[in-house]
Amino acid sequence: MIRAIVAVDEKWGIGKKNDLLFHLPADMKYFREKTKGTTVCMGYNTLLSFPGSKPLPNRKNIVICPEGVTPEGVVVTHTLEDMLKAVKEEDRDVYVIGGAMFYHTMLPYCEEALVTKVAADGKAEVFFDDLDESADFACVSESAPVVTEGYEIRFTVYKNLNVRRL
Repeated sequence: MIRAIVAVDEKWGIGKKNDLLFHLPADMKYFREKTKGTTVCMGYNTLLSFPGSKPLPNRKNIVICPEGVTPEGVVVTHTLEDMLKAVKEEDRDVYVIGGAMFYHTMLPYCEEALVTKVAADGKAEVFFDDLDESADFACVSESAPVVTEGYEIRFTVYKNLNVRRL
């Protein structure tokens, strides 16, 4: 199954200056628990945003990179077609983890989107598609509010009603 996993602010913002809007331990724990032992796929700038620009441990990392760029420790793809082929060949869950353009491109292929909603305005520069306004997605679950680092968050799951098959 292909899923997107993301934390958004109240305007569906996800980042600024190639970094997360919020550093929330409860959300980081949720992300680790959901993605550990799976495959994560991302755009190159997302990889660069990680500490030391290193891939996430305990996961297979597939990255779409510019031609000629071959970072160590990841499966490198250079085109969307190559990325989709690599994802299709996976025999375990795949999580789309960013960035904004990559989310937008991959969202039609995601059966679900796991969205951590933060009740705050993070003054974002880049945004995730507003799934509440999408005819293709329906919110199928929402957790009770959790307070972490002074922010109220909710863990939600959206189901894609019109999944594009690989």
